Amino acid sequence: MSNPVFFTPAGSLAGMAPGGHFVLDGSEARHAVTVKRLSPGESVDIVDGAGTRMTGKVVSAAPSGLEVECGAVATDEMPDVRLVLVQALAKGDRDELAIETATELGIDAVIPWQSERSIVRWKGDRAARAHAKWESAVAAAAKQARRAWIPEVRAAVETAGLSAAVEAADLAVILHEDAVRPLRAVLEEWQGNARAGILEVLLIVGPEGGISPREVTKLCDKGAVTALLGHHVLRSSTAGPAAVVLASDILGRWTAT
Repeated sequence: MSNPVFFTPAGSLAGMAPGGHFVLDGSEARHAVTVKRLSPGESVDIVDGAGTRMTGKVVSAAPSGLEVECGAVATDEMPDVRLVLVQALAKGDRDELAIETATELGIDAVIPWQSERSIVRWKGDRAARAHAKWESAVAAAAKQARRAWIPEVRAAVETAGLSAAVEAADLAVILHEDAVRPLRAVLEEWQGNARAGILEVLLIVGPEGGISPREVTKLCDKGAVTALLGHHVLRSSTAGPAAVVLASDILGRWTAT
């Protein structure tokens, strides 16, 4: 069974080496002691959300601090092909469910999209609260999945901002029920022609009412392509995670090295 994971701020594990001691404090320490009920001798992973993972054993446990003796420090490398889920805002917390599941499946970043047909609107103070809620959701999902990386929640965009992101991406795929080519064919063709280096692929999911024809045209004019995910129409909360699974397999992100 894998070790429980607790987060510490990025960079705080710098300089740690086997035999050293690290003290986890704050809410993560309280959770480790009062909820997980960890005690001396148990193994844990401390990760900084930016790829560094320290594995060690608990030396002492108190709500004020969990002292861990370092056994090993490693870096979980990011894949060369980064997947970014562009998730249209959706009602009933379906957008949050989408990003949580996608995080567990390995998404690297998410972009909240205020599409034309989104019923939910992020405005004023609500925008800041909603963005923070998304950050909290992906952090919790990353911990559940024992990830060393917390996906980035980028700034919310409207279609104009998304158009710029599409233009900058190496590939942008609109998951659309009227598309002709299946997602597998689109990804395999792109992979066969892709340049070497760090690449970014956007997976674009619309709201409950679907992406408007005008938005599809705007995004395709900037280089996006449409792709069919399957024979059935999926919920906004399901389409993104399903695409992440397929893309991760096709692009070799899940291949053991």
